Amino acid sequence: MKFEAKISEIIPRTADVTSFRFPRPAELTYKPGQFFFVTIKQDVKELQHHFSFSSSPTEQSYNEFTKKYTDHEYSLALKAAKVEDWARIDAPYGQFTFEGEHPKVALLAGGIGITPFVSMCKYAAEKRSDAKIALFYGCRTEGDIAFKQELEASAQQNQNLKLHLVLNQASPEWKGTTGIISADMIRQELPDFKEYLFYCCGPPGMVTAMGQLVESIGLPKAQLKLEYFTGYPQ
Repeated sequence: MKFEAKISEIIPRTADVTSFRFPRPAELTYKPGQFFFVTIKQDVKELQHHFSFSSSPTEQSYNEFTKKYTDHEYSLALKAAKVEDWARIDAPYGQFTFEGEHPKVALLAGGIGITPFVSMCKYAAEKRSDAKIALFYGCRTEGDIAFKQELEASAQQNQNLKLHLVLNQASPEWKGTTGIISADMIRQELPDFKEYLFYCCGPPGMVTAMGQLVESIGLPKAQLKLEYFTGYPQ
């Protein structure tokens, strides 16, 4: 469906990542992992880009997307946006979804590729899903981890969700995992990895690398779902 809306809330997530919320029409339905198109205005010019929902379908009052700022035209216009600014929404799209239909899933995210997984993890927690979910989220530094509190809250609410936050430039104070997401890490953290369906999401280079990683541990392509953030980093 297509509808016009005004920005209701702007939420900083990291120094260069921000979420934008709009009132959710009662008739809008979507699945965790889907995406939508957002048209905004720069003066009289209309600009359009697509984003994964970073909200869960269980959140009835709003829909949300999250953007990593760059120096591209759309990003600069969005960075200047204010509450009550106009937008046009066209939603939902995509088949990169998870509603608990698979008993075991591993989610591999890099950077802003976390957004559809935030939706999936919130949804699974709210719906009390029995599915086992292992989220591997790779970032550069601790300050680059978007949705850290939200993901930790979902993990506390859902004992079937296990978080693996991985930093490749960790400070001495960091008590979590360091390095990069690797085949050895997956084997160590998921001894039964052959029973998992793997989802990979992020910038194209990262998704390609994660896809090759999953294939390198002997899993068929049928156990791999990829979501390339095309147009990145606009």
